[in-house]
Amino acid sequence: MDISIVIPLLNEAESLSELYEWIDKVMKEKQFSFEVIFVDDGSTDDSWQTIHELHKNHPEIKGIRFQKNYGKSPALQSAFQKTKGDVVITMDADLQDNPDEIPELYRMIKEEKYQLVSGWKKKRYDPVSKTLPTKLFNATARAFSGIALHDFNCGLKAYDKNVVKNIEIYNDMHRWIPFLAKNAGFTRIGEKEVKHQARKYGYTKFGLNRFFNGYLDLFTLWFLSKFGKKPMHFFGLAGSLIFIIGFVAVLAVGVIKGHALYAGIPAPLITNTPYFHIALACMIIGTQLFLAGFIGELITRNSPERNQYTIAEELE
Repeated sequence: MDISIVIPLLNEAESLSELYEWIDKVMKEKQFSFEVIFVDDGSTDDSWQTIHELHKNHPEIKGIRFQKNYGKSPALQSAFQKTKGDVVITMDADLQDNPDEIPELYRMIKEEKYQLVSGWKKKRYDPVSKTLPTKLFNATARAFSGIALHDFNCGLKAYDKNVVKNIEIYNDMHRWIPFLAKNAGFTRIGEKEVKHQARKYGYTKFGLNRFFNGYLDLFTLWFLSKFGKKPMHFFGLAGSLIFIIGFVAVLAVGVIKGHALYAGIPAPLITNTPYFHIALACMIIGTQLFLAGFIGELITRNSPERNQYTIAEELE
């Protein structure tokens, strides 16, 4: 099969038939073999009934329905495990992603040998309340990840099939799929400017909480990519440095006390010097950080993913 198209959705019943007709037209024009996997993420409207009716008449349509709203990441992950196409395309169900972009995305994967191609909606039809945070969000993502993409969170993406089978998307990590792919060893990541359609039905699911949560997820992913399998390298180093500062402060307390005694002048109480409190705080914090790293190493050693790797090719 040439292409698997994965479409997560929440309360998008009005747009599904129109979206499928558009996809079907493009696929038939280019003579692609394809499947469409709709993932109903706990919709409360008629989305699932619409998918069910489409499936009756079009066997290439498949559906997954969640019992409740779990989020976009579980929706994508569940569909990725079922895809059969050589190239996997993800897109949103609200008609803001243009199916006419699919053939070129497919070509970039198959001919230019990209492993992931992310869409870039250079001209957007979203309000400033969404576009401005998105620009700040993407600038931060580029700095942390080292991946030169303008739009990390664009729903329209193309993947080589090996990518979707070897990454795990959880929580709200769908925003950071390029970063996850890079951490898994898929470094041929490209970008294509795509046309952004104005929303035709329904309303946006975007909220500012997603913006702030995205930053927290980015920091988590950055930390895990650097120290997830070697926590002692972070906590142990930080703890050791702080402990050394505390030890230097102890020496300073000793020097001050010794100098006073040697000079025959009244020596200040140790607890009255700032160095005593610095030494006490630093030694306690340093020891705690070092122990946190040690405990992290014990947890990592017993993790089922302690020896995780991705096989690029195999001969038998």
